[in-house]
Amino acid sequence: MSMDIEVLEDSSHHRYVLNMGPQHPSTHGVLRVLLELEGEYAMHLLPVLGYGHRCHEKIAEFKPAKSFMPNTARMDYLGALIYNHGFAQLLEKAVGIEVPERAEYIRVITSELNRIQSHLLWYGAYLLDLGAFTPIMYAFDDREHILDILEDVTGSRLTYCYFRVGGVSKDIDEKFVTKTRAFIDRLRSRYSLYETLVNGNVILENRLNDVGDLNPHTCNRYGITGPLLRGTGVAYDIRRAEPYSIYSQFDFEIPTATKGDCMASFMVRFRELEQSLRIIEQALDGLPEGPVMAAKVPKKLNIPAGDYNSSVESPRGELSFYLVSDGTDVPYRLKVRTPSYSNLSVVPEMCQGMLISDVVSAMGALDLVIPEIDR
Repeated sequence: MSMDIEVLEDSSHHRYVLNMGPQHPSTHGVLRVLLELEGEYAMHLLPVLGYGHRCHEKIAEFKPAKSFMPNTARMDYLGALIYNHGFAQLLEKAVGIEVPERAEYIRVITSELNRIQSHLLWYGAYLLDLGAFTPIMYAFDDREHILDILEDVTGSRLTYCYFRVGGVSKDIDEKFVTKTRAFIDRLRSRYSLYETLVNGNVILENRLNDVGDLNPHTCNRYGITGPLLRGTGVAYDIRRAEPYSIYSQFDFEIPTATKGDCMASFMVRFRELEQSLRIIEQALDGLPEGPVMAAKVPKKLNIPAGDYNSSVESPRGELSFYLVSDGTDVPYRLKVRTPSYSNLSVVPEMCQGMLISDVVSAMGALDLVIPEIDR
């Protein structure tokens, strides 16, 4: 932790300012939070951005739209395939390209695998931030199996660029299907281990219960989505509320909790693992034959003049791509609405008056990915 301290004094208080970051546990990236402390209590918090800004949206205005796909993975390196999906879907809507059914199934399967590995990384890293070392070993052990599966078909282990306008770059084979089914059985067999080791642990309960309380009204004011919103009892998930791709064909639940604290969002994410497995299993059972790329996708994608939007459900909440076209193949403007940016904005209100140790718990529960905030 950076230990730059400035003492503030007035007639009734003795306060000092502490820099949490720009690199610190529970932020997992180059984020600085300026804490005004009174003893061990955080009386005011100010997130400071800009340390890792890379101008992604501005870059999109100077290159053909199709070539921007690798940039999407660099925004959320834990949900790269879902970012691929959102941007590919945007361009397909704009130019009227119909994606083959088999490609849609493959997109859903790989996206849900990507969602699971994101949740597993958060699960292990969050517990490590809270002082528990063992769980990250189990979580990363399971996550490694997903990375092996996705590497076989995408060629990458983290910043994927697998989706294409009109489909995916490579078909899946029987080896992929077999390994994916084996992983489904494996992860389900591990639930009892996680429940015994972590979820019912009294230390975890004391660190998360009644910490970082949110409610639907606060979430609405700040535009908070994803597991944080569902932890307040609102069953809002883009896959169900505004179904895209072929999600409407699958039977799955939207896990919710009602308390709105850190424990609520923690359990929502854990329960989402099973729902992603259900979607993958149904998609594998119904996987159709056929091509994985649309026929005659033009090399130069001239986008009709107008405004276009595409929204998908990322591991952290609602992700939207908004594109303005002037009729060429280069976007006139691209705006990305990322969930971590909105979710971070609640920190000053949510954490005011907290102990420093609880600030770590509350910020870790946000599951922030800093590169999607600092784009």
